[in-house]
Formats: sequence, C-alpha cells, structure tokens
Amino acid sequence: MVMGLLAFENNQGLWNGGYYSQFFGIGGVMLTVAILCLSTGYFGGIGAPFAPYFWPYFEQFPKKKERQRPVRVYMDGCFDLMHYGHANALRQAKLLGDQLVVGVVSDEEIVANKGPPVLSMEERLTLVSGLKWVDEVIPNAPYEITEEFMNTLFNKYSIDYIIHGDDPCLLPDGTDAYALAKKAGRYKQIKRTEGVSSTDIVGRILQTFKHKDRVNENAGAESSDQMKSQLSNFLPTSRRILQFSNGQAPSPGARVVYIDGTFDLFHAGHVEILRSARQLGDFLLVGVHDDQAIRERRGCHPIMHLHERTLSVLACRYVDEVIIGAPREVSRDMITTFNISLVVHGTVAEGDPAVEVDPYALPKSMGIFQTVTSPKTITSVSVATRIIDNHEAYKKRNLKKKASEDKYYAQKEFVSGD
Repeated sequence: MVMGLLAFENNQGLWNGGYYSQFFGIGGVMLTVAILCLSTGYFGGIGAPFAPYFWPYFEQFPKKKERQRPVRVYMDGCFDLMHYGHANALRQAKLLGDQLVVGVVSDEEIVANKGPPVLSMEERLTLVSGLKWVDEVIPNAPYEITEEFMNTLFNKYSIDYIIHGDDPCLLPDGTDAYALAKKAGRYKQIKRTEGVSSTDIVGRILQTFKHKDRVNENAGAESSDQMKSQLSNFLPTSRRILQFSNGQAPSPGARVVYIDGTFDLFHAGHVEILRSARQLGDFLLVGVHDDQAIRERRGCHPIMHLHERTLSVLACRYVDEVIIGAPREVSRDMITTFNISLVVHGTVAEGDPAVEVDPYALPKSMGIFQTVTSPKTITSVSVATRIIDNHEAYKKRNLKKKASEDKYYAQKEFVSGD
C-alpha cells in the first residue's frame, strides 16, 4: 500500500501533463474506490487522517471558468446643445463599467425642471447615439431617479450603478435627484468637465448675435475683434485630445474618406453627414476649420472655438481622425499626405460659397469628389436662431443657472481626478 502511495505521488506530473485518459476505464474506477475506502476509514483505520492528502491532486483538473456578466452603468441627462463636456462625462462613465446605458430626459421633464429645451428629443437621441462610448439609449427618461424607475433600471436593464457628475442635480423642491440611488449604494460619481456648459453656450450665442447686430447697425464702427467677448473657460490639453482620439492610423490599402467643415454647435445634422461619409470608405478623416477662416466667411467668430469643436468631432463614433485647423482648400499635397481616396461634401453647408474660390476644384479634377445628400437640413445658425427667436425665455432660464455657475467659478478649488 505504501509503495502504491509513493508511486502515486511520484507520478503526479501526469495530472499536470494532461494524461487524464489513463485514469479512465477500469483503472479509474479502482482508483476512485480506493480513495473512497480510505476516506471512510477502511484498511485498518488509515483512511480518515490521510484523505485530505489527496484533495490537492484533484485541484489539478482544469476548472470551467465562470462567465462574468458585464458591468452595466447608467447615466442620464438632457444633452441639450450637446458639447464635449457631455461627451467627456459619458466617457468617464463608461470607464466605470463595461457597457454604458444612457437615459435621455424627455422634453416635458426638461420644461418642468429647467426651462424649454433647444433641441428636440429626436435630435438629442441622434447626438447621444452617435457618441463612441454609448452602448444603449433609453428615450424619455425621467429627470428624477424615482424608486419605480430605479427598480426598472436594476431589473429590466440589469444596471449595476447609476452615474452622475460631482455638480449638484437638484429638483425644484431643492432635494437631490439621485438621493435614492445613493441610499441603495448603487451610485458612483465622476468629475465635472471644466470650461463648458449648456448655459455657457446659450450665453455665448446671445452675446455673439447681439454684438453682430450692433456691428451691422454701426456699419463697422466697432472692431470685429470685440466679437471675442464671449470667451470660453475651456483650457485645451493634449491629454484630453488623446482621451477622445482613437489613436489608430488607417490600415494598408484602406479607403480614406475626407470631409471638412466648421462643426460649430455640434448637432444632429453633423452626426448624420459623418455617418453617411463613413459608409463610403474604411477610414473617415475630418478637417475642422480654424476660427479665423470661419470668421472670414461668416462675419463673426464661431460659438465654439477650434479645440472645443475638435473634441466634439472626435467624440463621434463615425470619425477615425481629425485635422485640427484644416485648410479650406483641399490641395494635392494634402491628398498625398493622408492618402485620401475620396473627398465628400454635404448638400447643406454654411457660409457663402458664391464669393470664394471652389475649395474642392482639385479633387473634382482628379475624379475623387462626391456630393453627399445631407440627411438633415439643420445647421449651426438654425440652432442659434431658435435661441435668438425665444430670447426672453432662454435669457430667463440662463439667469437662474448663470448665478450658480458664477458662484462655482468664484469658489472653485482643485479637485483631483479625470
């Protein structure tokens, strides 16, 4: 018996080496019976004390890996006048789980809690769905995380955690909209993205168009440089651009499609034209024009400056790479440098193309230009016009929010994190 135990110990490598077939059949049955006998005290009472000796060998059998369910996180918002701050919030939320589900608050809830939205539900859904970090969207989500809706998230959508930024989200009665999620221990917080908000953008729009009208009335008496009065608090960094970037070059032989534009007040029309352009090739390269070029065409500076617009474009799931401050004219050197196979342009464009040289003359002569029908007629100017036409309503909405934002910046302290 002792010799048998020694032989068993000396040949334990058979378990590691995968020779399991030798333990099946009659030999396997005999071995099993022997071990059972030892464990129940047979063979002169040797069994029970020695039985644990064998268990480590059974651990050598390959174990079936347990399949872990992906961690699903939920974040909601109005996402009105979508900007890179919204995109960065959702990027941070995605890092807290494997799948990101986003709730888009209904028009009625926004009116009741904040004031009239600028964009329709359809437009806001298009913007949120077009972000590279979003896996699923829930339309018409409530502004408040009620117990009923929280249970729906946990049971129907298998949500593990509810996410929100570190800025307070209060209901009209002053209570915390996420109090129940916090009480349930299913709440996680991300860092606010500095330098931008929907309130800030509305203020920039009102200021820009008010100043533009004043300049027109005075026949240019004021310096156009004063158009810059609607300053942004955003401080661009290379790290933020890297966080938004795909960081991948086109593969050898890839069909590179190029499209350029202003992409100011990034809206649903931008998402749809980028989707259409991406479908024409393997890699979508987007040129974002600089502020000065836009001013020369529009007569005023863009609402969002170059780096803000770049981040909005980079956040779109259909975009692979961006040329920051792209030239207006598509040159031969540019086509060669980026190995561009096709240059496309939408049927809806901003500016006054009648007073400028055709920037697409070269790709047209090379037979690599294509006009793509714009899926939507919305433009940055039409979005801004909605606010101008309802000036009093948005001015009242902004006064309430601007006071809290001014207080935030006045008392602002360093907070570590993303």
